[in-house]
Amino acid sequence: MRRARACAGALFGSRARLRWLHLILGGALMMPYWLVGSVIAGPVIGSRTLFSGSLTGQFGPYAAGLPLAAVSALAATARPLSVSAARALCGIPAGLLADGPARSRAARLRSSSWFTLHVGVGALISGMTLALPPFAVSMMVVPFVPPLREWLMMPDFAAWQLALMPAAGIAMLCALAACAAGAGWLLARQAPVLLGPTPADRLAEAERRAVELAERNRLARELHDSVGHALSAVTLQAGAARRVLDTDPEFVREALAAIEETTRRTVGELDSVLGLLREEAPMTGGPTLAAVEGLISRSGVRVVLRVEGDPASVPEPVSREAYRMVQEGLSNALRHAGGAPVSLLIALRGGELELTMENPAEPDGAGRGPVVRPGGGRGLRGVAERAALLGGEARAGLRADPGAAGAAEGAGAAQGAGQVWRLYARLPLRRPRSGTLESSR
Repeated sequence: MRRARACAGALFGSRARLRWLHLILGGALMMPYWLVGSVIAGPVIGSRTLFSGSLTGQFGPYAAGLPLAAVSALAATARPLSVSAARALCGIPAGLLADGPARSRAARLRSSSWFTLHVGVGALISGMTLALPPFAVSMMVVPFVPPLREWLMMPDFAAWQLALMPAAGIAMLCALAACAAGAGWLLARQAPVLLGPTPADRLAEAERRAVELAERNRLARELHDSVGHALSAVTLQAGAARRVLDTDPEFVREALAAIEETTRRTVGELDSVLGLLREEAPMTGGPTLAAVEGLISRSGVRVVLRVEGDPASVPEPVSREAYRMVQEGLSNALRHAGGAPVSLLIALRGGELELTMENPAEPDGAGRGPVVRPGGGRGLRGVAERAALLGGEARAGLRADPGAAGAAEGAGAAQGAGQVWRLYARLPLRRPRSGTLESSR
């Protein structure tokens, strides 16, 4: 019983019916080619009408139409149409079929082979579907309707022959279903081979995924830099306000105002990044070097800024990444330099943008936090990644020379200290090259 149900499901189940419909669709697509083939093959086979009753008159145009179908399916757009029909009607998992037009020569040849197979086999099954059911039904009812035998001009049959006719009609219908199921299974087996991704398609998909991953990494850096800097600034301002709460109310009001402004700005940036993740906004925008003075004023760190050149002339992608690098440098100074003065140099030199930030490695005063985090930090790795994506480089580490390039006069950034922590980034304004991080914090 179970085997009989499985057999019936294979012949008449929903998947078999959908594949049968897919074959009939192929037969319908074959009809224009068959008509053109009739015009081509008619003089050869001597047929004067398009709908000749002979096998030669039917299969001659069929054979002439198949090459026409193969040539027309070489178009790049033929593959997505075939894939859509096969995916919907043949029950083929989406991952096994290629998406998009066929770009390469191999992909076009494969999609052409599939289309020819589809319309060729579909035309045969469609012809059987049109011809066999009426004949099978007639055989099933003719023993019980004598006038029908006279109208069909059937000869007299013996009683046992008439008794076998209904069974023969049912067998014909089952044979038709079996042929349709077998043809549908054949097409389903060949679809991943002929409509599946070629090596070029897989390479293009890998490149697309790499671009998506790079964009997600960029958004992760945006979140880390923006939220991390805001938390550092808010923590510093809140701690300072708590210490002078009873003695300096004016400072407390300024600190609370700075906290309010920082959190409001960060919530806006967070909404922007989350919008990108939801694909509700274009993947552009964000603060640039034009906003760096506002960033410094809210940072909670004393910063001596020196600018060489016009930051407004920096391309927007480079300017956005440079802003985030400055933000990360200020966050590190907040967390690890105890709020010591920082010198910042922004310079345009020879088609490149240079950023140099310095702060004392061993600032005077007790109770200040460590300069270097024992476990390293994701932030400076993010700076290196930003620089590398733009074709530049980033370096970070201790420097023995307190007067290194980028130190501002009068900043006191390294006064009385043997070493300074220096973050340096070089970003080309045009074509990207490669970038590295020499040491991480």
